[in-house]
Amino acid sequence: MSKIESLSILLDPEGKDFLAELSGKVIANVQKSTISGALKNAELSGDPSSGTVEARRFANANSAAYGSARTAGKGTQVKAKTVTVAIDTDREIVEELEQKDISLYGVDGVLERRSANHVGTMVRELERSFFTEAITAGTAISTSETLFQKKIEAAIQQMETTKNDYIDGYDRALMSVVCTPAVYGAIRDYLDTGVGNANVNTAAEGFGTYHGVRVYSSVYLPAKTEFIVLGNGAIAQPVMPKPYTAEKIPLSEAYAVSLFFYYGTKAVTPELILKSVVASA
Repeated sequence: MSKIESLSILLDPEGKDFLAELSGKVIANVQKSTISGALKNAELSGDPSSGTVEARRFANANSAAYGSARTAGKGTQVKAKTVTVAIDTDREIVEELEQKDISLYGVDGVLERRSANHVGTMVRELERSFFTEAITAGTAISTSETLFQKKIEAAIQQMETTKNDYIDGYDRALMSVVCTPAVYGAIRDYLDTGVGNANVNTAAEGFGTYHGVRVYSSVYLPAKTEFIVLGNGAIAQPVMPKPYTAEKIPLSEAYAVSLFFYYGTKAVTPELILKSVVASA
């Protein structure tokens, strides 16, 4: 007996899927865990619904000889810098499912499964946008080292010695390194086999920190990127997802499952973003 063709569920790469004869199973959608949520700037002010939010930075104070303010008749003015983050990216995910397909496809909770997948899709897009901004706004590391373990240490030192009106040196505890799996694996191998590292647990996937800095592995870095070093809150990414439920499409037995979300991504402290990118051939 031939299977019944569905009304709207499409097969990859083409054609329509068939309804289950008795019961069916689906393979759960799988994605690499994301990390940008822990690195984003959360010190933002303003109402996202207005279209923009702001991050503010205050310059370090400077000391002066005793009596300077009395002589001048005033104190030193506070220097502040405002970074405006526009919520300028509007996105949607809209899928349609026929009631017949929902009832007979043989999989429990089809609408819930699709809803959960939409959220995962949104999260992955935000992750990629976050790291794309890091590459766009960041500064290339300055080193002649070729070994990853030395290149990363050189990048850490470069950030550690940052000095400007707002930063007078930067603690390693406030940094994070995000690597490609290949670079992360190279550092992992170095720690596994290096002299004096006999206490390293080679069975563990992660090694937590490298020279006092948190290290992550990500598959969402832009092409040709080896690793990125970021300071805490270096990038802001306000997001406005719109809650939704499955809606019945008028004059049909079909349902729409949709997710609308709006976001913006911008570097707040670009001097605290260092990148190692392979040059184009």
